[in-house]
Order: sequence, then C-alpha cells, then structure tokens
Amino acid sequence: MPPRSVTARAPVRACDAGGWTDTWFAGRGAVCALAMGAATGPLEGAAVEVTIDVVDGPAGVDLDVTSFGERYAYGPGAAPGRHPLLERTLARFGPADAALAVRVTSAVPPGCSLGTSAAVTVALVGALAALDGDGDGAAGALDPLAAAGRAHEVETQELGLQSGVQDQVAAAVGGAVRIDVDYPHATAARLAVPAGPWDLLADRLVTVYLGRPHHSSELHERVIASLGTDGGRARLDPLRRAAAAATDALTAGDLAGWAAALTAATEGQRALHPALVSDGADAVWAVGRGCGALGWKVNGAGGPGGSVTVVAGEGGGDALRAALVAASWTVLDLRPVQAGLTVVAR
Repeated sequence: MPPRSVTARAPVRACDAGGWTDTWFAGRGAVCALAMGAATGPLEGAAVEVTIDVVDGPAGVDLDVTSFGERYAYGPGAAPGRHPLLERTLARFGPADAALAVRVTSAVPPGCSLGTSAAVTVALVGALAALDGDGDGAAGALDPLAAAGRAHEVETQELGLQSGVQDQVAAAVGGAVRIDVDYPHATAARLAVPAGPWDLLADRLVTVYLGRPHHSSELHERVIASLGTDGGRARLDPLRRAAAAATDALTAGDLAGWAAALTAATEGQRALHPALVSDGADAVWAVGRGCGALGWKVNGAGGPGGSVTVVAGEGGGDALRAALVAASWTVLDLRPVQAGLTVVAR
C-alpha cells in the first residue's frame, strides 16, 4: 500500500569555497561546502522539513508555507504563482489525482544565502518520490544526486532562473562535501573530516544573518553581465583554487587552513563583482577579527543581504557570538550536520 504521509528533511549549505564555479557560465568548477542544520529546536539536525499528507477530498493542494506565514489551496492546473518553486515542483513530480496537504517549515530566514529554497525543493522532491514510489530504493527513496538534479531542473528549466548546482547537491548529500561540476552535471564526495576538528566546528562556526533577504538569480545576472565573453571565466580561477585548498585543509583537519581558504574565497567573490561582499558583511568580519577569528565566508551568491559564517579562534565561539549580538547582529542557531536528505514514509 502506498504511504499516506511522508516527511522529508534536508540541511542548508554554508562555507561554500568555490561557489560561482558551479554555474553554466563557469562551465567547469568545484565547490567545498558544509551542510548545516538547526542546533536546537524542532528541526534539530536539519534546516528544512516538508510534510505531505494524502487527505480525503477532491484533487488539489493545501500548501502551508510557515516561514512566510502563508497558507492557501488550489486545484489541479490552477496554481496561483505565490510560491512558484513549490507549485512547479508539485505539478511536475506530484500525483495529479490526489488531495495533498503540504507543510513547509524552515529553521532559517528566507533569502539568507544558505541555499534554503534549494534545500526545500530537494526535500519536496524526495517526499514526492517516496509518496509515488518512483525512486531507486525502498519506499521510492531517491539517490541524493537524482534528487538534487530534479530540484535544479525545476529552478532552471521550469522557472528559467539562474542557479548553480551546489546548493541542491549539498542539501541532498550532507556533511562536508566536495562537489565537482561539469555543468549541469555534478559528482559529490563526502569528506572524511577527522572527528576532533569536526566536533570543534559546532562551537567555532558562527553564522550571521545580515538582516535582509537576497535574490540569487538577480545577482547571477549582474555577474554574468560583468564577465562579458568567455575570457571572463579566468576571473573564477581564484574561487576554483579556494575549493581545492578548502578540501585539502578539511580532510587534514586543519581548521586554520580551511578558514584561510574561506577568506580567499570571499575575497575572490569581491574581485568577481564588488556588489557580492556588502558593507554589512565587512562589518561582521570586523567584529570577528576583533575577537581573533580565523576566517570568514560570505555565503552563497553574496550581495547586499544574506549571511556570513565566521570561523572563531580557539575557545572563541561564545565570545564571538556575544560580541556579534552586542553589535545588534542576528546569530543563527546552526551547526554542521552529517545527514543530507532523509525521508520517512508512513
């Protein structure tokens, strides 16, 4: 008997050394990223959750998007376009003849440059595959890269948005991951970070929301325009080198080396386009430097909003958080997590 209820969870992504090289205009690239989930609370260990219940009634969707405080219902072929990414995913991969109650929950603010929309889409794709039994394993479980690929297709092919592939892959795979890209194809290798350094990351990583959402696709358009011809791809080389350096340092358990690679990636973003590192981000890093932090990363596409992750120095996580809160910054309750996409069907 097919399941009547499915819950899927996924992390978001931070510390993406090599971001921007996972795009169509880069062609080939690599990203070293870290999966992040809630440190406490109902979503502990994950960052987003999608629950789908098959309910009695006429075919259609009752969609509850808690992060936006919105709930609305619509029938087949009548999606109102209020949350196009969710609506298109449901239309493409959901059952056409069922009544579905869909609830989407997130532990992070919308538009915080952590790949939240990609993580939600990965979770929704995973939940729908389990509901329909069209995956590759028990209960229709999708291979992580297959889930990431489906989620990326909705964003780029269905909606025509600019999007690299790293956000979807990192959410599906979890942990510390090296993603190699021959756009739009990607492979992923989980990094075996030594246990001691991995445990330290929960204290050392401090992620700050800059107070306003960003619009990743718009930032992509600005960068594409600045690159001009294919010759502009060479400006992405510092980011490719940062991905390699971050991979080597994490694998060796060298947190100082990893933090230096993150800083190099941030400066590579600034060189790519000055709008990618905002005054707010620089202000957060100034607080970090004052607390002896080892390095920092403007997450995702960057820009005027979004988030920044700072790597605190030895024993400095609590002091750094206190200093940032005292400076009126919003510190997110996140920690690195090993789990990627997880799906439970009932």
